[in-house]
Formats: sequence, structure tokens, C-alpha cells
Amino acid sequence: MNRTARTVRFDQYGDRDVLYVTDVPMPEPGPAEVVVEVRAAGVNPFDTMIRSGVVRDLFPVVFPSRQGSDLAGVVVAVGAEADGLAVGDEVLGWTPVSSAQATHVAVPAAHLVAKPPQLSWEVAGSLHMVGATAYAAARAVAPQPGETVAVSAAAGGVGTFLVQMLAHQDVRVLGIASPASAEWLDKHGVTPVPYGAGLRERLEQAAGPHGIDAFIDLYGPEYLDLALALGIRPDRIQTTVAMQRAAEIGARTDGRHNATAREILVELVDLVASGAVEIPIAATYPLDRVADAFAELEQRHTRGKIVLVP
Repeated sequence: MNRTARTVRFDQYGDRDVLYVTDVPMPEPGPAEVVVEVRAAGVNPFDTMIRSGVVRDLFPVVFPSRQGSDLAGVVVAVGAEADGLAVGDEVLGWTPVSSAQATHVAVPAAHLVAKPPQLSWEVAGSLHMVGATAYAAARAVAPQPGETVAVSAAAGGVGTFLVQMLAHQDVRVLGIASPASAEWLDKHGVTPVPYGAGLRERLEQAAGPHGIDAFIDLYGPEYLDLALALGIRPDRIQTTVAMQRAAEIGARTDGRHNATAREILVELVDLVASGAVEIPIAATYPLDRVADAFAELEQRHTRGKIVLVP
């Protein structure tokens, strides 16, 4: 095995231009860890939040810092207590410390599951963050079959997973997105509702006389105010991004950290492997073009996931 690996790093908070790729010593597995040769690593908005420093009070980093959580790859070394995994196993999962955007990374064995053969590396490597975030968001508002749930940013990375998962649970989903995403949403059992002026009226019309039972926001605080205007109870409003406004109105803020149990990852993998949920891949980039990957991500107009392919 090579004695060096390559990894994404940044030495200070800032824009994506602080990112660089450098050689580091090949990781060694701890007793309960394995080393994974990374075949794909997801690019997520949360990476941008950490690197920019906007969440430094909650998630401080030590410089030089690495980046990324989602990954899929092949096990190349196994710690003495890493039961259930062997060299050569194809796996997917997540790293508890940001480090997945690399050629090789040490990962707790408990954070990995087998990669089903029908999943591409790109899909497998971008599954955990969007899946766990969607799972936690849906569980927060506890939708029942037949209820109507509105979702903002419905065609983004988390949104595409969430709306399909809700539709699979026989929930009626109103997906707020650009008109360009209407066909994809409709094809996946979601009622598309274009954002912009007049959104409240369009949502009320799409919902019908029963109204909207819950609202999941994946974009920003204005949608929490919209949910209140629609008459939705605060305990059935969930956001993954507008934490301050949520605290002010009593909305839910469940996130990925509420859904990291291994059995949940297994359930999410099964949803994708069975075809119940599709993860669109918007773009792939080599590791050396990590800044370009984030430039595309930060436009906030991609449908599905952007993935690094080391």
C-alpha cells in the first residue's frame, strides 16, 4: 500500500479558495477502525458552513482542518477490533470527524455498512448526509399517511431524498422548487409548486380545503414565516438551516446528528437499493478540483448531489 494519501485541507476560515489538496501520511486504523480507499465522497452545504466559520461557535475546527463526512470505498486495512469487515470489502458510511474528502481515511467500523452492488460509487458516497438529514427532518414532523407536507428546496440534495421518502410513506408532498424541477418532482410523486411571488396562494391552491399539515424547510427563515402564515403549528414546522428563527417560534431543528444510528443507515441504504428513492448525481469532480465542486454547490441550483471522485 502507498505510504502517502491525499486529502483536502484548509488552514483558515474563508471562501472556497482556502481549500487545497496535499499529501499526508497514509492513515493507520485504530483498534475499532478500518482504512478505506475512497472511491467517492459527497460534497455538502454543511462543509461550506464549517469552512466559512459561520457555525464556529457550535462546530469549531483545529487548523489545519480536513473536510467532508460522506464516503464510499474499499477497505484496505483493518484494526484488531473492527469486527465484521475485511480487506477488500466495499462499504459506505460516514466519518465522525471531517476527513472524508481524501484518497484514504480511517473510519470507525461501526459507521460503515456494505455497499450494495446495484449502487454506483457516486450514489453510495453521497448517501449518508442527505439520507440522515431527510430521515431526521421527516421524523421531526411525524407525517401520517394521507397528510400533506410542504418542502422547500425540494429539488436540492436533501430535498430530493426527502420528498421521495415522504411519497413512499403515502404522504402527499408539495415540493417548492424552480419551474425547471417541476417535471422531475412530478415524476417522483411530488406536486411541484414554483417558488417566488404568490407562493402562499399557490400552496393553498395545491393543498386544497384540508390545508397543509406540516412544513419542512431546507432553505431559509422566510419559509418558517410562510408556514406560520399557512396556519401550521410550530411543532410541525421543521428546518435544517434557520435555527435562530426556529428558536423564536418554537419550530423543530432536528438534523443529521439525530439520525446517525447504524440501523438507520441500513434502512436508508435499503430505500435507495430497492429503487424507492433515487439519488440524482448533479456532477462529479476529481479531488484536485474541490474548489470547483463547491463553486457549483454554492450556486444552490443543482438538482441532487455533487460528488468528489478521488
